[in-house]
Amino acid sequence: MPYTGSCHCGAVTFTVAADAPSEAMTCNCSHCSRKGFVLTFVPADQFTLDSGADKLTDYQFYKHNITHQFCATCGTQPFALGKSPNGPMRAINLRCVPDVDIDVLKIKKVDGASF
Repeated sequence: MPYTGSCHCGAVTFTVAADAPSEAMTCNCSHCSRKGFVLTFVPADQFTLDSGADKLTDYQFYKHNITHQFCATCGTQPFALGKSPNGPMRAINLRCVPDVDIDVLKIKKVDGASF
């Protein structure tokens, strides 16, 4: 069943054509840890930006492999664009998906600070 998410102000909304995940990851890199991300990754073709394309601002750092997208109005980063070994992907910030209970997810910790 698809799930939806948004930035804080609601200007940027999206739908993922997949079941909500039961697992997610956290990362201790300087970016993820400062923002408190809880992430899942989906193929780009399962992601639809429903509104707010004109409100998105990009941020890239380190190797510039991921395009972090955040709302220029409220500053929330609901997703990012990137590439996986299987092709284009979207990193979904599950803190921006109201129907996902973060406390029940199985969390995989990634040592991104060592990359």
